[in-house]
Amino acid sequence: MTALVDGAREGRRVLVTGVSSGIGAAIAEGLLDAGWRVIGLSRTAPSKVHANLTHVAVDLADAAALDRVLAEIGAVDALVHAAGILRVGRIGEQSLADGAAMWRLHVEVATQLVERLAPGLPESGRIVLLGSRTAAGSAGRAQYAATKAALVGMARSWAIELAPRRITVNVIAPGATDTPMLRDPARTAVTPRLPPMGRFVDPLEIAALAAFLLSPGAASLTGQQIVVCGGASLT
Repeated sequence: MTALVDGAREGRRVLVTGVSSGIGAAIAEGLLDAGWRVIGLSRTAPSKVHANLTHVAVDLADAAALDRVLAEIGAVDALVHAAGILRVGRIGEQSLADGAAMWRLHVEVATQLVERLAPGLPESGRIVLLGSRTAAGSAGRAQYAATKAALVGMARSWAIELAPRRITVNVIAPGATDTPMLRDPARTAVTPRLPPMGRFVDPLEIAALAAFLLSPGAASLTGQQIVVCGGASLT
């Protein structure tokens, strides 16, 4: 019988962005526990030290720097793009600079990663992108929602192209998750609502889903947006 999370036993390599904190850190830790060799990209080093974790310091906003890093890393078996930022603003308060920064990190970096790494992915390779429940629209988060909606369209397009190679592409779309981003003073104008379950999403729950999507058990799951929101999308 094939274990649900067994690919890492052969030391397969996964590239994870945003490993220094929040969801990215939780995903990296979960994959390390499952036996994956993790290459983590972020500006600052994660607090966790592990023999199978290689941290590469890079500003993902710098396209040229990211290209150099990806060229040095070479081929991997899976990709998880978890890095993200949130800038809020209602009509009349939105900043073009904030919108451009979110578009760069969420959409352009995802494109750059896939363009560089997808050709070298093995058959049954995996790509996971971190989206958001707000991709369907949220007051005060129009620019953020637009970038996350773009990820869904790209993921489905890439899934179609990569299906013949049995490479899956999926989006995890969390609701309000208990991370430093949730407590960022910059978002006080748009406060998150507590989900019907009475608590915010735990980053470990997102990490567990990411591990599943990289596992043999998810081999036929592709082109999907999976919403994890504690019931918030039901109301």
